[in-house]
Amino acid sequence: MKPHRIFTARSSRSFARVLQRVWADAIPCAKRLLPCVLWALLLPSLSAAPSGWDLVWSDEFDSGTQPDPAKWSYDVGGKGWGNREKQFYTDARSENARIEKGHLILEARREKWEGNDYTSARLVTKNKGDWTYGRFEIRAKVPLGRGTWPAIWMLPTKWDLGNGDWPDVGEIDIMEHVGYDPGVVHASTHSQKHQWRINTQRTAKIEVPDAGEAFHTYTLEWDEDEIRMFVDDRHYFTSRKEGGDWTSWPFFRPFHLVLNVAVGGDWGGAQGIDETIWPRRMEVDYVRVYRRKVP
Repeated sequence: MKPHRIFTARSSRSFARVLQRVWADAIPCAKRLLPCVLWALLLPSLSAAPSGWDLVWSDEFDSGTQPDPAKWSYDVGGKGWGNREKQFYTDARSENARIEKGHLILEARREKWEGNDYTSARLVTKNKGDWTYGRFEIRAKVPLGRGTWPAIWMLPTKWDLGNGDWPDVGEIDIMEHVGYDPGVVHASTHSQKHQWRINTQRTAKIEVPDAGEAFHTYTLEWDEDEIRMFVDDRHYFTSRKEGGDWTSWPFFRPFHLVLNVAVGGDWGGAQGIDETIWPRRMEVDYVRVYRRKVP
């Protein structure tokens, strides 16, 4: 039977020094590895599609300095846009639309431009991203201040119903916000029979107290017979097909996304425009489009 080794005070001190050196080497290594481990744990939850959906289109705004021309085009012009808005939407002008630190920036500025007092940007996926049904997620932070009117919405790619008038042909508002009511966002659907011109639109609102200070995820789920809206997965609005023809439900053909920041207008300017706040920006972290999985 082998005798047990007896530790002396000297050997105990040596052992303690060894442990101290090992620990000193281990801590910096652990500090370097910890962010990688945490990122690896978080990545699946960040990138995984919602249950029952497949990702078919996205823009994460993680590269370049300008919106991707393969995905986005610009609606350009002034003349009120049917709402007596005050801005001129410019064409690929970095002061109004750019990529910055992983975000799409849409910035409205107080400056003279072709007879208008403000400039801004309006991006569309028309003919580059057009969908009939699906799930649409946009994570964004809105501007604040009287006169700002940011929107995340959809329009039909072809205006060939009836006389081709807007909003008779259809409009889906995923998120609208007016700066004089900072803690509330709105969702709506518009058709010939249900629209803002005759105050019959289908609409709802939800309180989002920090809409201008933090990013929130605005989601549309669009099926053949129903449209649903969410903020951070909180369901607050449903629009249903209830018989009839296209005049009450034009949501059966391709629509495209629209992102813009308007200035003033019938709704955004209902309490005037604060001329001291500009520039103001909407920041978009990502846009993701999903298709429902086939059973």
